[in-house]
Amino acid sequence: MTRKTPLRSQAWFGGFDKDAFIHRSWMKNGGLPDDMFDGRPVIGICNTFSEFTPCNAHFRPLVEEVKKGVLDAGGFPLEFPVFSCGESNLRPTAMLFRNLASMDVEEAIRGNPMDGVVLMAGCDKTTPSLLMGAASCDLPTILLSGGAMLNGKFRGKDIGSGTDVWKFSEDVRAGVMSQADFMAAESAMSRSPGHCMTMGTASTMASMAESLGVTLPGNAAYPAVDARRARLARLTGRRAVAMVNEDLRLSKVLTRAAFANAIRMNGAIGGSTNAVVHLLAIAGRVGVDLTLDDWDAFGRDIPTIVNLMPSGKYLMEDLCYAGGIPAVMDAIRDLLDLGVLTVTGQTLGENIEGVENFDPDVILPRDKALVQNGGMAVLRGNLAPDGAIIKPSAASPELMQHRGRAVVFEDIDHYKARVDDPDLDIDASCIMVLKNCGPKGYPGMAEVGNMALPRKLLQQGVRDMVRISDARMSGTAFGTVVLHTAPEAAVGGPLALVQDGDFIELDVAGRRLHLDVSDEELARRRALWQPLKPAMEGGYQSLYVERVLQADKGADLDFLVGCRGHAVPRESH
Repeated sequence: MTRKTPLRSQAWFGGFDKDAFIHRSWMKNGGLPDDMFDGRPVIGICNTFSEFTPCNAHFRPLVEEVKKGVLDAGGFPLEFPVFSCGESNLRPTAMLFRNLASMDVEEAIRGNPMDGVVLMAGCDKTTPSLLMGAASCDLPTILLSGGAMLNGKFRGKDIGSGTDVWKFSEDVRAGVMSQADFMAAESAMSRSPGHCMTMGTASTMASMAESLGVTLPGNAAYPAVDARRARLARLTGRRAVAMVNEDLRLSKVLTRAAFANAIRMNGAIGGSTNAVVHLLAIAGRVGVDLTLDDWDAFGRDIPTIVNLMPSGKYLMEDLCYAGGIPAVMDAIRDLLDLGVLTVTGQTLGENIEGVENFDPDVILPRDKALVQNGGMAVLRGNLAPDGAIIKPSAASPELMQHRGRAVVFEDIDHYKARVDDPDLDIDASCIMVLKNCGPKGYPGMAEVGNMALPRKLLQQGVRDMVRISDARMSGTAFGTVVLHTAPEAAVGGPLALVQDGDFIELDVAGRRLHLDVSDEELARRRALWQPLKPAMEGGYQSLYVERVLQADKGADLDFLVGCRGHAVPRESH
């Protein structure tokens, strides 16, 4: 194929001067032959492998398949590591480090002699961090997900990572499940390599990447241990080389229409609330005007047709066998822009031509949707002037319009100390309010918004209540949970002023979140409000707290927004 633009890597490896000599010579200490530097496209393989990130711990053999594909197509594969945002182990929250990882990705891409990039993503924050960093460079880029675990199996039933953890934990606290049974479920839940097999954030973001058109078709749903995952890896490597030859850069794929498609698909799959901040941040890096209100406008009338936990009953392995994301796209094709360009070099419509739904109980007919109006509802009012969100498909219908008395927790430690106090004045009609868990407050906007209910209410059989916070919640979680309240409490947002006994009105249909307290009283409280002391002085956390944007802007660092391009930096010697 005739190449459309000169190879960027030749600024390092081309020519006969001292600098080219140095770059080639050092690379040859690995045994590379001369012809590897003769104008082959260099494909950087951006690897988030880490043994601290169980979701991505199987990436080493998967990368070898990508390398084979690059070599098949006449390219030169070079793997490089970046910071791995492991959701399960990283404290205080992986979200604190999403932006740090994106900086690592961006600078590694720009500073090294690569012409195209394969992004190796899996765990929750690895997908957005890689896409954010790559978008700020805008080279030909394709993403490969690591795939989900096989279905959990416990005593003859399928169980889902995360979702059943929350259920089992509450059953133990309610006294209806023994501690021994709870511990027995632990090994049965995670029984193969891969990320969460529920429609949690990892599976959601893999689905969002496919919906955006930055992966090959079928990427999101193949299990990690399925041979088709390795096959897809090899094809991804081949396609990366072709994208360089075609100059098919990320900005040509990540258009506003592509983001609109992804938002609609998020509604159809019952995707994670975390997708909101991630897509806003990715759009900000590539220069696409995307707002919180777009989430409501594009996703409001989308039926949730993927019957997966936490909204439904199946798991990602089942979605794979049913036809995966292409079959879901086909089911709502009239709601999508099928003319958008994807990394295949073809349009979305061409990619899904002829796909089938092989299990209509997993991918439901639209007239049998879990909810007819899925997606994310964006709420506003005097409690959330810059917006808050709720996921209707995971909420209790009877609580979607509710007025209740606030029971307030000033921070996560106050919540943990207070929630199971037998003397806590709370009943099922109350609204639990958690403060200081947003981007600056935690710091990092932790997944603590789906507060476990008080033990005494669980023992009464209560399983859902309205909960409001400036935090996030796991994509595997469920309940009538209002999240991402902006501005957050830590910067003096109205959430900071809520007190025990205040009445709050939630009206999801009306998109309203109202604190029933007079403006005069709120002004009095504001005059007395004092910000919290930062959790850590100095280091990355201080930089993060100083420069992080609010949730409605994607919680990126303000100085990282935008595309800085891939111009070759000055020579190093």
